[in-house]
Amino acid sequence: MQKQNAILFKVLSVDKRIEIIELLKDGPQNVNVLAKKLKISQSAASQHLKVLKAAKLVNDERQGYWISYSLNKKALEACRQRLNRVCTCGCLGRK
Repeated sequence: MQKQNAILFKVLSVDKRIEIIELLKDGPQNVNVLAKKLKISQSAASQHLKVLKAAKLVNDERQGYWISYSLNKKALEACRQRLNRVCTCGCLGRK
């Protein structure tokens, strides 16, 4: 479990990957659209998507010449639950 947490934190330690997840909340998008919105190259966006896909946080689906990326909502929910288990200090309720 600790190794899974470390991998998850490593994947999410890059701001652009978090931004991609936030953009995909609006629905499926292709790499060119994501790259334009993030103001990065298509190649850089592809590399971030590759990491997110390997971590099973995003899905891809070929639609003709294009590949559409979307959130893996089950994996993200499991991620949220795992992060909640890691942070159990209740620090937000403390003064």
